Amino acid sequence: MKILVAGATGTVGRRLVPLLVEAGHDVSGTTRSAERAQALEESGARPLVVDVLDAEALRTAVADDRPDVIVHQLTDLAAEDFAANNRLRAEGTRNLVEAAKAAGVETMIAQSIAWLYVSGDTAATEDDPLDPHAPPYPGVSALEEAVATMPHGVVLRYGAFYGPGTWYAPDGAIAERVRAGLMKLNPAWTSFVHVDDAAAAAVEALEWPAGAVNVVDDEPALATEWIPVYCEAIGAPVPEARGRHARSTGRPISNAKARELGWTPQFTSWREGFGKL
Repeated sequence: MKILVAGATGTVGRRLVPLLVEAGHDVSGTTRSAERAQALEESGARPLVVDVLDAEALRTAVADDRPDVIVHQLTDLAAEDFAANNRLRAEGTRNLVEAAKAAGVETMIAQSIAWLYVSGDTAATEDDPLDPHAPPYPGVSALEEAVATMPHGVVLRYGAFYGPGTWYAPDGAIAERVRAGLMKLNPAWTSFVHVDDAAAAAVEALEWPAGAVNVVDDEPALATEWIPVYCEAIGAPVPEARGRHARSTGRPISNAKARELGWTPQFTSWREGFGKL
């Protein structure tokens, strides 16, 4: 199968491309950086140096490449620029979908996020509504709506990424905040997924039906539970609790659908994964 990975040099893309090549697919990948093109070639993919925010250039690149499937793993969070990332989700996804349709591509698999469900203590499934008041909602909603217009669009609602190259890596942004004393223990729900498991899910999604799928591990946890384990893993002091009577926020996320589709995470719990940071 001929597969174009948009965002091939990102955190998930770097892991996804070798998996697709190993599986025997003909892989190309986009990057905005000519310097990163060599890394794509070394991983066995054809580099397409293009900015997805340049609609005309992207349309030409996709038309010339003529993929069977596009896997959308585009992000812009290296500098924690949330506005830029939301623009990429909305405008970049729209450009990518339009380029795909113009080139006759029917299938798109796209990275979304799992933590926008309306708050509650029961595990959220893909049938539950997203919270329109959550800050990233406009960009995520635009992304999912655009992908849904594809003949076959699969949306991967990923949990919080951890592992190499993520904010939770020992040299990542979350680790820096913990060491600086900028985080508090609080009863907020988090559902994690290791980046290697996220990449593996994107490969398996080539065979999945259209629609949204939560890609998270088996153990959602409150921050009061996972932060002390994380701090031990990175050698940082455990922060103070925010308040004894604070209410829980967020929502645990169910991965039942992904498991029914055949995805089995290598790291079934962040407890095991944090131990390998």
